[in-house]
Amino acid sequence: MEPIIEVKNIGKKYNINHQQGRYVSLRDVVTDVFKNPFRFLKAKAKSVAGINTKEEYWALKGLDFNIHKGEVIGIIGRNGAGKSTLLKIISQITPPTTGEIKIRGRVGSLLEVGTGFHPELTGRENIMLNGAILGMTYKEIAKKFDQIVEFAGIEKFLDTPVKYYSSGMYVRLAFSVAAHMEPDILIIDEVLAVGDTEFQKKCLGKMDEISKAQGRTILFVSHNMGVIQNLCQKTILLEKGEIKMFDDTDKVIHHYLNNGEHSNAVTDFNVDKTKDAQISRVTILNKDGIPSARIPVSEKFFIKTDFTIFKPLSKTMASLMFYDQGEVLLLASPSDSSMEIGDYEIGNYSITAEIPAFLFNTGQFFFDSIIHKPMIISFDHRRNLGFEIMDNNLNPRSVIFGGNSPGRMAMVLNFKIIKLSSDIKPNGKI
Repeated sequence: MEPIIEVKNIGKKYNINHQQGRYVSLRDVVTDVFKNPFRFLKAKAKSVAGINTKEEYWALKGLDFNIHKGEVIGIIGRNGAGKSTLLKIISQITPPTTGEIKIRGRVGSLLEVGTGFHPELTGRENIMLNGAILGMTYKEIAKKFDQIVEFAGIEKFLDTPVKYYSSGMYVRLAFSVAAHMEPDILIIDEVLAVGDTEFQKKCLGKMDEISKAQGRTILFVSHNMGVIQNLCQKTILLEKGEIKMFDDTDKVIHHYLNNGEHSNAVTDFNVDKTKDAQISRVTILNKDGIPSARIPVSEKFFIKTDFTIFKPLSKTMASLMFYDQGEVLLLASPSDSSMEIGDYEIGNYSITAEIPAFLFNTGQFFFDSIIHKPMIISFDHRRNLGFEIMDNNLNPRSVIFGGNSPGRMAMVLNFKIIKLSSDIKPNGKI
């Protein structure tokens, strides 16, 4: 049987422009023109060639694989590994630079919040539009219409333009349309994380149903290893745009979580000066202040976040949010108990959080570093940074529980024991 998706030597290249020299504002340009227009034009003509430089960046390189009908394939990897780019190529949103891809069937995609929706149209109109885009007739769409609306839970807002929908409503409707329009191939990025927990469970149940009962093919990108493990028979591990591993899901996840590739002690980010504030680097430091993403359970460690303020900000704070491998939130910690920090002027800053010993049990953990205003706006959010807590035979819980310390936290509580009485009768009653 021919594969439903056939990928041969797929590569995707982007050209990155780098501008040298200081940033020139519109006011600078206007001022220079009025001061001396002829000198300004002459100077600009000479300098244009030397200002911009281009760099080739390959988001994907030489990908080869086949996917057959009815398979549920997970795609995992660090941020920037090329997962979303691959899905966009398979969805035919963007063309590959090299190679070819053959798709034998109708594709339904859910890659970003609001993908395929027209903001000025109502929920009802967008359902009809999406069905038409997928090649369905009016009768086919009408037959599925009530199921789509009921699953999405948007009956009350069905005739409201979707531009007024929350991100959660967008996702609920988009997933419901994609799942019920019966595409041969359903492609889903980690956009489901926007929805609430109850709806995520409904989505996972629906994906399991359409893959097993209806024999449809699913490609699913997620950082939630538990969901990938339960839903996908096979998984692709991407690393720096290349396929590191394509095998049974259990083998791939074990390799991903135990080779340390996803846990970097130092992670740098490109600077975007159009933002009000941006995180430039996140560093994990051991108790001696040395960068390390592998921490003994009995030792404290530090997470340092370097960030730049490009515009004066007030009441801005930093927070860390810690998750386990199943993306269960374990701890959300603001940088200040009063929930806000003093005003920030333009400049570079660094904030360091101390993580106490015996907070986390042994295993892999992930965290987000966030610069934001309390309950208002997030200026920058760096997701899915990872570290590993190791057992160094100093964990009292491991001793007590015979070497297998249960749970995700490792804290040992202080117990106070008071003897209330020694007058006990033979039958055990006081």
